[in-house]
Amino acid sequence: MARIGMNPARNRITSYRPARVTVAILVYIPYLEGYFKARLDVLKLSLASLLRHTREPFDLLVFDNGSCDEVKVFIGALFEQGAIRYLMTSQENIGKIGALKMMFNAAPGEVIAYADDDIFYYPGWLGEHLKILDAFPRVGMVSGCAVRTLFDHGLQSNLRFAEEDGDTRLIRGQNIPEAWELEWAESYGRNPEEHLQRIREMEDIILERDGVRAFAIANHNQFVTPRSVILQFLPQEWSGRLMGEMYELDNAVDEGGYLRLSTIERTTRHLGNTVSEAMAEEARRLEVPLGDLKPASIGIPAPSLGQRFLALRPVRWFLQGLYNRLFWLLSQQSGGWMQTGKEG
Repeated sequence: MARIGMNPARNRITSYRPARVTVAILVYIPYLEGYFKARLDVLKLSLASLLRHTREPFDLLVFDNGSCDEVKVFIGALFEQGAIRYLMTSQENIGKIGALKMMFNAAPGEVIAYADDDIFYYPGWLGEHLKILDAFPRVGMVSGCAVRTLFDHGLQSNLRFAEEDGDTRLIRGQNIPEAWELEWAESYGRNPEEHLQRIREMEDIILERDGVRAFAIANHNQFVTPRSVILQFLPQEWSGRLMGEMYELDNAVDEGGYLRLSTIERTTRHLGNTVSEAMAEEARRLEVPLGDLKPASIGIPAPSLGQRFLALRPVRWFLQGLYNRLFWLLSQQSGGWMQTGKEG
């Protein structure tokens, strides 16, 4: 028997259309000991702030790069709840740049908002990124938190643009708040005083165009980018390296003639491998839940009474059994064309 019945999806059209923005999060938590002991708590806070503070339409894509079972259960539950639209998983760590190649090629949106899994998102973060993306020409990356040490590479296109574009003003100085620098150093496990000593002799750069300001640098652990742009600069070969190659990506975007910018206000923040008490207090102030996430607490609409009824296991078993019986009954009575595969 070549065929029984007809695929019920034939001639049907989905109403789904991808949002302009695909938010793409890379997750790698291989175990919950040592360096990774508190990383699941970090991931929970990161995704809670993302889901609570993103106002613009977006599709959430999560790539699990070989995480442990506890993490898979957590992100799997968010997928079942509908918070995650696309969930990609790898049995092993394929490297950061390798994961980016898979994520960025799979993302359906024209804009990709990428981040590592240890980023906190402030209210309105995405809108501020898109404002810069739309205000400046040839933007390659927009990030949400500038620190002065990032001005050590990937600046040539920004400086050249400021010189050549009559509508753009370049502002030099020390405009990044010292508090941001201290918190950034602490989240990376660096000595705060040594970091401050290093940056006190450095300056930052701002570009202003049509009333929109942006720091003239971007951070490769969190950035918004046009999909058509970033795909040009991902390496073609697989290196096998688990980490690295991100500075090379920064420089490739810069050398390709695209701007790398950051929001003037801090709209995202690096958490590191633990949730500090100061960060926990910040989350409480912004009413972002800590710990296990409930759909209502992160903005996922509660299912209707009908949806809850249909989700009951006995109801699903009954309806599926009824469907199977009706299908076979109708298939047997529909004549030979359904059994031979002829579609008439």
